[in-house]
Amino acid sequence: MTSAPSRGRGRRRVGLVRFAATVVTDYAFVWRVHLVPRSGRVVPARWRHGDRAPVLLLPGVYETWRHLRVIGERLSDLGHPVVVVPGMRHNRQPIPATAEAAQRILDAHDLRGVVVVAHSKGGLVGKSMMVGTDVERRIDRMVAINSPFSGTRWSRVLPNPALRAFSPSDAALLQLAEQREANARVTSMASRFDAHVTEGSVLPGAVNVTFPVDGHFRPLGNPGCVDMVVAAVEGGELGSDGDALSAGDSAP
Repeated sequence: MTSAPSRGRGRRRVGLVRFAATVVTDYAFVWRVHLVPRSGRVVPARWRHGDRAPVLLLPGVYETWRHLRVIGERLSDLGHPVVVVPGMRHNRQPIPATAEAAQRILDAHDLRGVVVVAHSKGGLVGKSMMVGTDVERRIDRMVAINSPFSGTRWSRVLPNPALRAFSPSDAALLQLAEQREANARVTSMASRFDAHVTEGSVLPGAVNVTFPVDGHFRPLGNPGCVDMVVAAVEGGELGSDGDALSAGDSAP
């Protein structure tokens, strides 16, 4: 019998003002991503180079690699080759198909010791790779940001097929949740409140970390949160009890 995934801390209830402020700051970041000039929509050639652990960027649904660009730039500056998956478009394909496409990139370039940096749906894709497609164990670990490991109730009320995979009762999501052998290699980072993933992103057996900001997208561009993501990739110490040891809350 299939059991429901862990809810971690459970749903967070906040007031209307905080909810609205979270959505506004979230989509201010999203619009900045979409309004970049055409020249900024090309993967930087220098991302191909580096002598440290390769990093695979996996964005969320209706996102592109550019949503993770700030993090990618920082990691490239530190000497990590940064890899994206061509043809993901806006990551609307089923999770298994996307995992297979991403795996082909790792296999084709014989990448090893890979660190996945994933946002939202990207975390589900990354875990699917770790427990399924990555038979040669090219992936060392994953840093997931606001990923709906327990689903989100919004998938039940929004009439969008691309979001139905995030239903807390989805069979594939439940099956992925039961496969816990890879969780110890995951750092799951989540905002104090996420209006998109209200169930939270706590992953049993993983290192669970809380950002000192609200928002689903905001951590992707917030300097303090980006510092935390980079520290996790670099192997920096973060609280295993779900709290960050240190981080500043900078402007969105």
